[in-house]
Amino acid sequence: MRKILMFLALASMGLASCNGGYKTGEGGMLYKIFTDKAGAKIKEGDFVSLHMIVKNDADSVIQSTYDRGIPQPLLVNKSTNKGDIFSGLTLLADGDSAIIKVSVDSLFKKSSRPPMFKGKYVNYTVKIEKLIPKGTQSEMEFETKVTAFLQAEQLALRNAEPVKIKKYIDDKKLNVAKTDSGLYYTITQKGTGPLAIKGDLVVVNYTGSFLNDKIFDTNIKEDAEKAKLPAGPRPYMPVRVPLGKNKVMAGWEQGLLLLNKGAKATFIIPSNLAYGEHGTETIDPFTPLAFNIEVVDIMHSKGEDIDPTRSAPALPPVKK
Repeated sequence: MRKILMFLALASMGLASCNGGYKTGEGGMLYKIFTDKAGAKIKEGDFVSLHMIVKNDADSVIQSTYDRGIPQPLLVNKSTNKGDIFSGLTLLADGDSAIIKVSVDSLFKKSSRPPMFKGKYVNYTVKIEKLIPKGTQSEMEFETKVTAFLQAEQLALRNAEPVKIKKYIDDKKLNVAKTDSGLYYTITQKGTGPLAIKGDLVVVNYTGSFLNDKIFDTNIKEDAEKAKLPAGPRPYMPVRVPLGKNKVMAGWEQGLLLLNKGAKATFIIPSNLAYGEHGTETIDPFTPLAFNIEVVDIMHSKGEDIDPTRSAPALPPVKK
């Protein structure tokens, strides 16, 4: 009997070794827990705040909360497929960290596989920052706790924003000026001719980044390729911005009025002049942004509206 038990133990170790130290979960999921804290495991209906890096088998990053600088809030739903990420989260407790490898075939059972999901697995590197268990609380009690947590997180983000901006400026050794509204800017190349005014159509190249230098949008092909941005519908050509029409964020509206044709500048835009306390699908609340701007041309209005529709679209407006 002892020999049989020893054989089974060795066989089990050998199987784990073949999986690279990963354990096997339901639906073909593999997982490896790095930090295993004591405490209750996550359950369906719980709230978690987590950091997560999503990669394909080629080790290409598909998504990372670290790029955005804050954890992702998440209500743990019922698993729709065996072995999905929600199944993996239920193996973890508050403070745990792990890699969870979800089978691509399981993930896209009912739809075609997107081209970025190469290989056999989608790899989630997860760190649980906060767990609020639903337990036996009423919906009102649970929602009150979650709301209080999210409000505290947003307050911390708002208070941290001036510190982030100062650090960015200091680290880059930028010689910036500041407008009364709070826009920081530095003109890196002087232009010629009159400054843009409201009613003008300003033709620009731009690259937008978070203050960790992660590019999130650009109309310059080289910058997009360097940042490995997914190809989108916007062509790589200058965009035309009609000033005074509220088609772009307030930081752009104000900053472009400081520039003339040929000018290049860097704008550091606080969130109240960008996407504010609500953010967008890709930009978090209270997120300051940096833009490198080049004014390619200015079509002066001469008191008349200029139709911008004959060219590339302007940037999306601020989300109300």
